[in-house]
Amino acid sequence: MDIQYKSGFVSIIGRPNVGKSTFINQAIGQKIAIMSDKPQTTRNKVQGVRTTADSQIIFIDTPGIHKPKHKLGDFMMKVAENTLKEVDLILFVINAEEGYGRGDEFIIERLKRTKTPVFLIVNKIDRVHPDQLLPLIDEYRGLYPFKEVVPISALEGNNVDTLLKQIEDSLPEGPQYYPSDQVTDHPERFIIAELIREKVLHLTREEIPHSIAVAIDLIKRRENGSVYVEATIVVERDSQKGIVIGKRGALLKEVGKRARKDIELLLGSQVFLELWVKVQKDWRNKMSQLRDFGFNEDEY
Repeated sequence: MDIQYKSGFVSIIGRPNVGKSTFINQAIGQKIAIMSDKPQTTRNKVQGVRTTADSQIIFIDTPGIHKPKHKLGDFMMKVAENTLKEVDLILFVINAEEGYGRGDEFIIERLKRTKTPVFLIVNKIDRVHPDQLLPLIDEYRGLYPFKEVVPISALEGNNVDTLLKQIEDSLPEGPQYYPSDQVTDHPERFIIAELIREKVLHLTREEIPHSIAVAIDLIKRRENGSVYVEATIVVERDSQKGIVIGKRGALLKEVGKRARKDIELLLGSQVFLELWVKVQKDWRNKMSQLRDFGFNEDEY
């Protein structure tokens, strides 16, 4: 009997900072979604494609569910909620360390409106004692009829292969949507901008993360095979510009050094990266500027 090819779209949803991007990078096998210990890192739908001989899983990483405080927040929530309507399977990721919270209640109410099967993914199991897991799982099972419950550590890779097999088994028969060697549907510019933004998130304090965007001004491939990239880091206030640049330009230099390494891995070429910092006051509440940074509400 012939083995039928399985394919489908899988949405990853959950509160901010539960490890959704870490999981998608682990599942794909390379970095396409930025990772940070700060909430609300993911702003757009990131499609990661995992292709094997028997299946193709297209993962959609969504912004963490939270109460919107500005137009960017409204956009992020619209993205997260709309993906629930257009997929074959939903992965609801929770943080084993944090347990049940009001944000989960908000998500579960939305899950009740969909007929799509839902897996409960209990992430960060490497940070809790095994005895804590069963009561936590029982609590969530009492709130929603999950098709499967899978404990994992996305960071360590624990049980991720088991989860991927269960996802594959749950998908319908279907075509291969993307070429075998394609891992995301986002263009190079988007990934490069995200890699730069990730480094700023890693190196700055609380007031910066939600106030930055990155615009790629130029990508130029040179005759010797190297790539020249020029990018602008946008902040909302003059004080933030000073923080991102750092004393004698030290922080910006470190951002560039770390981002260049990841961009070289992505492109497989030597990269020359030039970074600028610019202030655009209150950009998160201005639709024209949101569009400039790729947040197009007409697409959702």
